[in-house]
Amino acid sequence: QVQLVESGGGLVQAGGSLRLSCAASGSTFSFMAWYRQAPGKQRDFVAIIRPSGTTNYADSVKGRFTISRDNGKNTVYLQMNSLKPEDTAVYYCYGNRGLTTAWGQGTQVTVSS
Repeated sequence: QVQLVESGGGLVQAGGSLRLSCAASGSTFSFMAWYRQAPGKQRDFVAIIRPSGTTNYADSVKGRFTISRDNGKNTVYLQMNSLKPEDTAVYYCYGNRGLTTAWGQGTQVTVSS
């Protein structure tokens, strides 16, 4: 069974940091990404890491967030620094390998002002 499990969310003050983890099981994904969804809003792209290791970020998080992966652990990370209240959302991990795709269950990140 293909599964993605996120962890690492929580409550943090503005300016603080969190690191999210997403552990994959049942498949090794080529492309892995993070999305987020704030209350009453659509799910938005945050960051992606490709098989080559190249990355892309949403403009709103560039310079503050870093996506990385540990292929040995089949895990992708999202290091979030200089957090802002507008970063508050449920963060979802996404994996893609050809026709196989999967979403995690989400982890809540709340940034207080």
